[in-house]
Amino acid sequence: MSSATPTKVVLITGTSSGIGLAAAVAAAKAGWRTVATLRDTGRADALRKAAAEAGVELDIRQLDVVDEASVTAAVDGVIADHGRLDAVINNAGAGHLGTLENDTVADVRDVMEVNFFGVLNLSKAAFPHLRSAGGRLITVTSVGGVVGQPFNEAYCAAKFAVEGYMESLAPVAASVGVAVSVVEPGAVATEFVNNIGVDLEAEIAAAGPYAPALDAYVNRTVAQFLNAAQTPAQVAETVLEALTADRPAFRLQTSDWARGFTGTKLDDLDGSAVLGVTSGWVA
Repeated sequence: MSSATPTKVVLITGTSSGIGLAAAVAAAKAGWRTVATLRDTGRADALRKAAAEAGVELDIRQLDVVDEASVTAAVDGVIADHGRLDAVINNAGAGHLGTLENDTVADVRDVMEVNFFGVLNLSKAAFPHLRSAGGRLITVTSVGGVVGQPFNEAYCAAKFAVEGYMESLAPVAASVGVAVSVVEPGAVATEFVNNIGVDLEAEIAAAGPYAPALDAYVNRTVAQFLNAAQTPAQVAETVLEALTADRPAFRLQTSDWARGFTGTKLDDLDGSAVLGVTSGWVA
């Protein structure tokens, strides 16, 4: 009878590109049986190419985090085919650029649906299996889950919600053997304009009295992405740390810049330090 340790299984969302793709390849290279999920499997060509170039095998499946039936089917399928689920990496998400007066409430609900409720949908469906495995629940949030940022009200609200939920869940989960972590990237070179899904020039033109502030914000942000963005592979190194460390931290930043930026908030009792930074982004 073999005494070999069974291969651990991780399910990752949002793997068509960027951090999710890099994390899937990194996990597979580290020896995990990796279930790489995406909303549209027709967009898996880049994922398959990256896996082939890395010499790893991925189990690519469809999963739409906002569709509870899709989530249930994906988790049930993993258990049926692999017999276990040791870790989940919530990575799927959507960017959004807008502000209170110009956004509709429906716009904000859509952002929350993907970035917050989508995380809960999968986490809840997977949790009994993670509990059985003594596993890991990892969520890729953002420095925007710690520090509110101009024109990112809806996005930061969703990421704040995820961070608050997971921070509250962590000690409860630990009591049944599940380690909960959040990973906080800063700027990542993952097609910023495409990810937020807007024509920036048109958005500025339609911003009315907010146009000067939005123009300043966009110029500052694009410059940051060009000059200081991490690669998805660099962020995936921190995700892998959360996945493999003996005692993973609850909160992990992916760069010195992210550590400094979130530290501004975490040591800012009256809010003046944060607003002193972010007010300059729209001036």
